[in-house]
Amino acid sequence: MLVNEILRIKGNAIFTTPPHGTVLDAVTVMAQHDIGSLVVMDHGQMVGMLTFSEILQALAKRKGQLGDLKVSDIHVRDPLTAGTGLDVMELRRGMLERHARYVPVIDGPTLLGVVSFHDVAKAVFEE
Repeated sequence: MLVNEILRIKGNAIFTTPPHGTVLDAVTVMAQHDIGSLVVMDHGQMVGMLTFSEILQALAKRKGQLGDLKVSDIHVRDPLTAGTGLDVMELRRGMLERHARYVPVIDGPTLLGVVSFHDVAKAVFEE
């Protein structure tokens, strides 16, 4: 199975946050939509990913307080990405190696969606 098939099945809703936004605002969006990540976008370009992992690390470091912490202070700047034609087994391997739970799917400069490790594991299981 290829990555584009996962997007076709799950849909390609994309939730984003600006790097200058607060982490607290990002957490609110994530909670409202029951999602574990946001793509960080700046002037129409993907500049990183924000996941619960980075948020939990920030909370631990800041003794449970996010205050006015900005997304740009904690987001992953060089996330693992996947092309639409990538085989899910190869993506799974990369996700395990990089400890990535969420991967933006891109086609050239265009962001098409995000797949989670859960999506990938489900696709592998169904093969």
